[in-house]
Amino acid sequence: GTGADEHGRVLPHPEEAPELAGSCIPLAGLFVPTAALLAGLAALAGAALLSDLARFRFPAANRRYMRLLAPLLKADEEGRITGATYMCIAALLAFALFGREVAVPALFYLSLGDPAAALVGRRAPGPRIFGKSPAGTLAFAAVASAAAAGLVGVGALEFHWALWAGAGIAALLELASLPPDDNLSIPLLSGLAMWLLLRI
Repeated sequence: GTGADEHGRVLPHPEEAPELAGSCIPLAGLFVPTAALLAGLAALAGAALLSDLARFRFPAANRRYMRLLAPLLKADEEGRITGATYMCIAALLAFALFGREVAVPALFYLSLGDPAAALVGRRAPGPRIFGKSPAGTLAFAAVASAAAAGLVGVGALEFHWALWAGAGIAALLELASLPPDDNLSIPLLSGLAMWLLLRI
């Protein structure tokens, strides 16, 4: 979501903070040894999932949790696993299944592209597809493509056209908003696509 200041300028909504903070995961993936990274992600994903399951078991604790973290959560997350938990699970699976050459860009596409899509899409006029603005999808694709270029430019990844194909696929997945959550479907499905295309 987005908000606006007293001058009408669109500002990022706190709901996007977990995704932006999620950029730390692919960044760590560039430097942390694989075994340590997977162990850390497994611990993080497990703790996040157990936290969600525990609050479902204790409604009073769940209400306090939602009040405390209200600016960072979506209203419907009171009764479902949070997007942050799905991101942790997706990161673990992406690194375990695809390796860092795919997991790093896929997770950057999500953590940078999704907030960009929200920031642009909620303000853009015009038609909506699945309740979302095509302008937001274009913003996602542009930011994800820039992330791919940046990773190649600094030597973190080798150049391959599959990286930009993955950026476009990730943008379309954000538009489609597949269940159970974008934070799971975007990195895993765009990651799968890149993994396959890198082998052509």
